[in-house]
Amino acid sequence: MATTKTQRNIWVYVGIGAMVSALVLFSLVPLVMALWQPRPPVDGVVNGATSLESQALGYQLVLEREPDNVNALQGLLEIRLQQKNLPAAIAPLERLGQIQADQVQYRILLAQLKAQLEDNNGAARVYREILNQFPYNIQALQGLSGLYAEQERPAEAVAIVQNAITQAIKSQTTVPGAVPPEQITSLQLLLGEIYLSQNRPDQAIAIYEAASKVNSNDFRPVLAQAQVMAQTGKLKEADPFFQQAIMLAPVQYKDSIKNIALQVTNQALANQNNNPNTASSPPPAPILKAD
Repeated sequence: MATTKTQRNIWVYVGIGAMVSALVLFSLVPLVMALWQPRPPVDGVVNGATSLESQALGYQLVLEREPDNVNALQGLLEIRLQQKNLPAAIAPLERLGQIQADQVQYRILLAQLKAQLEDNNGAARVYREILNQFPYNIQALQGLSGLYAEQERPAEAVAIVQNAITQAIKSQTTVPGAVPPEQITSLQLLLGEIYLSQNRPDQAIAIYEAASKVNSNDFRPVLAQAQVMAQTGKLKEADPFFQQAIMLAPVQYKDSIKNIALQVTNQALANQNNNPNTASSPPPAPILKAD
C-alpha cells in the first residue's frame, strides 16, 4: 500500500524528534557511566570463573548481614541486569534509590525498568517522586511525558513540561541563577520534541525560537530549528540556522553538527523527490556526547 503524505510527515517528525532528544540529553552524564563504574569485590563474593548466579548468591549473603551494603546492592543489580532478569533487579534498585536518594539516576533507572515491565503506574509514581524533589529533572520529565504519550494523553504530556518551563523561568526571574539557562533550554527542547512527536512542527519551531531568546549562546535550539525547517521543505531558510549552530557550538561538536546538517538536508531532498524507501525512515543523526 502506498505511503501517504501524512504518514511520511509523521515519520519525518518522529525522526527529527529522535535527533532533538539527543540534543536534550547531550550535556547529561550518561546513566550507565554513573552506575557501571568498576568496584572492588565484596568479601564473600568469588570472582573469576564463577557463574553469575553464584556471584548473585554471594551478594545476597552479604545483604542478609548488611541490608544497606551499597557495594553488594550495586553488584547484585549489575548481575541481574546482565542476566536480563528485570523483575529481580527491582528490589536492589529500589533499595539503592532509598539509601542514596541524592543520586537520582537509580530512581530514573527504576522507573525505566518498571515501564519496561509494563508497570506504568509504578513508573509514573517514581517519576513524580523525583519531580517533587527535582522539578526540572529532564530524564524524569521525559519519562513521564513519554508514559502520557503512550497512554494517548498528549495534552498532559505537553502540560507537564510547559508547567516546568513556566516555573523554571519564574524562579530564574525571582532569584537570578536559581535555574541555569542551559537547563531551561533543555526543558524547551524537550517540549519541542513532544510537539514533533504530535506532528506539530510549527509549535516546535516557536519553542525553539523562544529558547534561543532565553539562551542565545546555546547552539541546540538553533540546530533543532534548522532540522525541522529542512525536513519541512524549507532548505534555503534552514541553511543559515545550521551555520549559526556550527558557529555557536563548542569545537568538539562542530563536525557532528556538519554531519547532521548534511544528513538532514539529504533526507529532506529525498522526501521532496517522494522516494518512499527513504522518506519513510529518516537515518539517525550522530549522537552528541559530553566529554
